[in-house]
Amino acid sequence: MKRVAISACLTGTKCRYDATDNFNREVLEELKDSELIPFCPEDHAFGSPRPTMDLIERDGEISAISNETGKDLSEEIRTYAKEFFERHRGVDLYIGKDRSPSCGVATAKVYDSDKNLLRTNGMGLMSAEASRVQIECIDAEKFIKER
Repeated sequence: MKRVAISACLTGTKCRYDATDNFNREVLEELKDSELIPFCPEDHAFGSPRPTMDLIERDGEISAISNETGKDLSEEIRTYAKEFFERHRGVDLYIGKDRSPSCGVATAKVYDSDKNLLRTNGMGLMSAEASRVQIECIDAEKFIKER
């Protein structure tokens, strides 16, 4: 059985920044014969609801910065991601929520320090860890389009 790490909001968990979900029936239908392992680093670290965050690139380094306080939230997300993949070895596929600063695979917005948009194809911090440990990663919208 295929083991799939999936953004928890896609499964109906109300863990988005505004305490809603991104339930995706199509994704779940495609994965009905897989073992799903939901994750949400932001809800785990900061709860829901919570202030939004953006990915900011400074000196080639990407950080998740709170839009409310300006605090760097990266460490909490990266710690969760590392611990998640240590606990869940043997994951075959990672499906992230598009455009998320944590979970977006190739759709996260990345800004400079002045909040000028640099690109829209960035990788969220959780996705970067999945990629680092060599798990196949895909955004949910692309996953559906390729099926």
